Amino acid sequence: MCHELLRDARFFALLMQFDRDLAEEVRKSGCPACGGPLHRAAYPRKPRGGPEDLGDDYDLRLSFCCANRDCRKRATPPSARFQGRRVYLGAAVVLISAMLHGATLPRLARLKELFGVSPKTVARWRSWWLDVFAEGSFWKAKRGSFIPPAGGERLPQSMLERFLGSDRERLSALLRFIAPITTATAGGVMAF
Repeated sequence: MCHELLRDARFFALLMQFDRDLAEEVRKSGCPACGGPLHRAAYPRKPRGGPEDLGDDYDLRLSFCCANRDCRKRATPPSARFQGRRVYLGAAVVLISAMLHGATLPRLARLKELFGVSPKTVARWRSWWLDVFAEGSFWKAKRGSFIPPAGGERLPQSMLERFLGSDRERLSALLRFIAPITTATAGGVMAF
């Protein structure tokens, strides 16, 4: 699953469209602080862990800024592509973290070779899933929607297994599921 999806530009185009839809909802709702209109204020990212031919638009994190000169608050919508300030794309973080259940030194070496991700970074991701995510209010409120229950030492793999469809559909569904926590503007909890 990992190698194929992380090289599939069509999959990443699907995530881009999902992010555009989320951004449009945020833009239409106006500034969360004053209700004023929002102007586009995307900022550049240098995402890792995906195909090289994603295009220049993929390097932008969709965001907005209030048009009211007395406010100017930023409104950054949730994202299926980016997880907080991480430089690796969300799909890479989820899939590589899911592969860690039963991680071996050769597997970690292969991940470094394929995606340039260091074992230290992978360990930090695993810690985030097991400590920050698993103990956070978002997961505590949502984990009951998984039957049979997901969680424990197998996060995020246990969540991926609960979604139906092809590997592509399951990963897309999981990224959409966790999108609300990818930004502080949307009440997220992405802490690193």
